[in-house]
Amino acid sequence: MHTILPFMLAMVAAVVLLEMLAAKLKIAYPILLVVAGLLVSFIPGLPRIKVDPDLIFFIIMPPLLFEASWSISFKEMKKWWRIITSFAFVVVFFTAMAVAVAVNYYIPGFSIALGFLLGGIVAPPDAVSTAAITRFVSIPRATSAILEGESLLNDASSLIIFRFALVAVGTGQFLLPDAVTSFLWMVIGGAGIGLLLAWLFVQMHKRLRMDASSNMAFNLIEPYLMYWVAEQLHCSGVLAVVLGGLFLSNRRLEFLDSESRIQAINVWESFVFILNGIVFLIIGLDLPEIVEGMRASGTSVHTGIIYGIMVTAILVLARLISAYSAMIATYLFRPSVMPSRSRRQVMLIPLTLGWSGMRGVVSLAAALAIPVTLENGMPFPQRNLILFITFTVILLTLVIQGLTLPLLIKYTGVFENLAVNGTSPEETRQQMKHGLKQHIYQFLKTKYDNEPNGNAGIEKMLRLWEERAKAADDSGMTARNKAIFVELLESQRQYLTELNKDPNIDEGIIRAQLYQIDLEEERLKII
Repeated sequence: MHTILPFMLAMVAAVVLLEMLAAKLKIAYPILLVVAGLLVSFIPGLPRIKVDPDLIFFIIMPPLLFEASWSISFKEMKKWWRIITSFAFVVVFFTAMAVAVAVNYYIPGFSIALGFLLGGIVAPPDAVSTAAITRFVSIPRATSAILEGESLLNDASSLIIFRFALVAVGTGQFLLPDAVTSFLWMVIGGAGIGLLLAWLFVQMHKRLRMDASSNMAFNLIEPYLMYWVAEQLHCSGVLAVVLGGLFLSNRRLEFLDSESRIQAINVWESFVFILNGIVFLIIGLDLPEIVEGMRASGTSVHTGIIYGIMVTAILVLARLISAYSAMIATYLFRPSVMPSRSRRQVMLIPLTLGWSGMRGVVSLAAALAIPVTLENGMPFPQRNLILFITFTVILLTLVIQGLTLPLLIKYTGVFENLAVNGTSPEETRQQMKHGLKQHIYQFLKTKYDNEPNGNAGIEKMLRLWEERAKAADDSGMTARNKAIFVELLESQRQYLTELNKDPNIDEGIIRAQLYQIDLEEERLKII
């Protein structure tokens, strides 16, 4: 313990330093993390970290999925649900099947079940990697919503494939009727348990009147509870966390106060960032043992790299085929939603979407979760080769696609000057602020018509929202004025919530303004 603890702290420090270096170099930090994980494996004398495969899903997956569902725009998901669900389910299955058929044919000793196991592991693109890479280029909210929504749901679909493949490898058989029944129970039961528990959590937050620290502590254990309960009932813990997280996210204004919402953003971002970094470094530390096991089974590193390149090529090709198929289907059946761009740019949009399929932590966690032995005590077939191929796929997609995707977007210009219904994000933001300002004045005039005159605190509020500047002092902020100010802030939240129902309004802009309101309420508490 005294040896491992300092090493784990050093890993966290390394993750932070690498993120700082990535920001300075203007590249996505997952690229540096995966390269660093590879380099770390060559350092002699480092302690070997043994990860229990049975616990890897429970430790890593719930918080990653919960944070992703907490930050995504549910409104945008509903708007683009057709393409999101097709990429998250149909494309994932198509990709897993393509990988299964190819490795069964080309890699000796790989059965179809093992092929589907590998396919389920490497099929889902990583939301964290995609978001980090696209941060350096401007893309429309529709594209980002499709990528985020796909990454959130395809984790669930790919991990269901992974679970069924594990059973098929362990038992040596696959019964279709039993599989269909189990699949329906996993999906319906997992979704129902996640929504039920999320509703119970909302009631507990409301009725127990927790402070910010208690809210945050309870919020941290919620994804683990949803995942654990669903898994105990043989449902999909992943779907439980995803849908439960979406339910809680869309009701955060109901059961969390402003301080809790501010803390939640900071805590979850830091927690997930550290988890992502540590997983990348752990696979690097485990790489020598993986290589040794792969060699012991008769596969050289050179051959493993060739297999990894082959699987990566299949993944990229399958995603490009799916992207262009989705464009053709949209053109045939829903031409009204096609972007008003030139034919060249329209043809290049699927290329950009297809090239954005970087793999990351979800694939690593799934690969690490493969048990070392079967139930009969025999070694799990091809485990080390699967881990090595997974690491190769992640390295290649992050480095090659991750470094070239921003250049591809800039070179093709497919997203330049792309406004929704003629309104750019900046114009939308200005319109929202103007409407909010008008709402504030109307609120004060209607409810406190006689109080502003001669009241320094109320006049200060008017100057604050009219000129967007704080007063020199807060001497006029009496208890009465604070109560009015808090009521005014709550009225703004209600206005923004109603405004968010407009499908043409970017929810990211609304959330940013709500965050500013929360900060303003917290500032008011210390006056």
